[in-house]
Amino acid sequence: MRTTSPLAASRSTAPAHGHGTETAAPTLRRRGPDRARPAAPPTGAPTGALTGAPAAPRRSGVALVASLLGFTVITIDVSAVNIALPAIRDSLSGGMAGLQWVVDAYTLMFAALMLSAGALADRAGARRAYAWGIALFTLASLGCALAPGIGVLVGARVAQGGAAAVVMPASLALIRQAYEDARARARAIALWTVGGSVAMAAGPVLGGLLTDSAGWRAVFLLNLPVGAVILGLLVRVERSPRRPAALDGGGQLTAVLALAGLAFAVIEGGHLGWTSGPVLAAGALAVASGYAFRVVEGRHRQPMVPLHMLTDRRMAVSLAVGFAVNAAFYGGIFLLGLYYQQLRGMSGVTAGLMFVPMSAVVTVTNLVSPRLAERIGRRPVIVAGQVIFAGAMLAMLPLAAHTPVWLVLILLLPLSIGGALAVPALTALLMDAVPGERAGTASGLLNSFRQTGGALAVALFGSLLSGPGGFSLPGMHLGLVTVAALLLTTAALSRLLLPRG
Repeated sequence: MRTTSPLAASRSTAPAHGHGTETAAPTLRRRGPDRARPAAPPTGAPTGALTGAPAAPRRSGVALVASLLGFTVITIDVSAVNIALPAIRDSLSGGMAGLQWVVDAYTLMFAALMLSAGALADRAGARRAYAWGIALFTLASLGCALAPGIGVLVGARVAQGGAAAVVMPASLALIRQAYEDARARARAIALWTVGGSVAMAAGPVLGGLLTDSAGWRAVFLLNLPVGAVILGLLVRVERSPRRPAALDGGGQLTAVLALAGLAFAVIEGGHLGWTSGPVLAAGALAVASGYAFRVVEGRHRQPMVPLHMLTDRRMAVSLAVGFAVNAAFYGGIFLLGLYYQQLRGMSGVTAGLMFVPMSAVVTVTNLVSPRLAERIGRRPVIVAGQVIFAGAMLAMLPLAAHTPVWLVLILLLPLSIGGALAVPALTALLMDAVPGERAGTASGLLNSFRQTGGALAVALFGSLLSGPGGFSLPGMHLGLVTVAALLLTTAALSRLLLPRG
């Protein structure tokens, strides 16, 4: 693993919040024939520094609301679609593999393109990149709603995932830009995380209601008005600083091929056979592309993933934890949606309502997590969250077709607490571990690993769940034990390698 290139090193010496080309001294611009006003603050200057302090909280609040809405809508799209899967299968045809691709086409593009999307957020400016992402996501949602067949739907989901990849790091970079104070930024990030966690937990409720009342296409149509509101809010957000950042085509291509090959092997392995030609070829493609990615990034003057960042133990462990936590949560949501409807015969609405207690617990835990981290340190909170999550996976082992509903809800409580406890502290730790000019890249890396974990968990669970009756309990048990073991491993790494504070 090579050292930082001279160009990368020169970037790292830039001011933490200023990397544009504007001069430091404000000038006056003409505004009409005889009126003048101060020019925009220099890049990186705190909002309101030249126009009065009251503007800063207002504009910071608008940036937070816009970021929160975008993060919410791209997250809710995942969990809501999980409840709509049986209706999509009945409407467009397609077996378990087709349903897996409807989910993973989104999350795989989300994961792969987020690597360069972080650099795009830095290069174009967080606000501009965010607006592009929201506009494309809204149009792709319309394409999903109008899809005449499973192939078109998967293609539109690919476009949705690519747009979401831009939205995610840009939304977090907007918050990083809007809040200079570390404590205020940590609380803003916590609220941002609350939005995503609540959306993931509440999405099944909304998905069930929309699917049963208006059809599965309504799940995607809901994104259109939300996208319009976000674009309207962005008009009031301060223009973001920009810095030169190369878009690494070779690295991006090899990343997409590696993740696509791995996902194909896991998804189709359960249907075609693990030793079938296409599955073995996909596995070989994943390994070769992964190696090529490392070589390309090591030689590129401005790689989208600076390899030296991965040698920081806080970064490396944070990425592993993000992968494991999302694998548990995405896998759990996918599993439960099918368990409720296929094994227990629940309607979409009833299945969605089963997630209501989970949504409430997620919300409360997300609010408690940052305060708890301030008191006892981030590392204990991150470790505890993973251990609880592992317990949640094991607690789901007794679930069967006739398990009493009240017992099912009790067994799912640890699932609600684990990720909601760990993620806010994990995200804040990572944002404080990198300089401001690397916020977009670090955010892209973290969320790429998180989405990859979710995509592979869906692929694994889908392959294991396929059985003669459409739902295999032994396959469910094997998947739960696998994810629990992964969480316990990353919890141990967190305990050994992360700083307490």
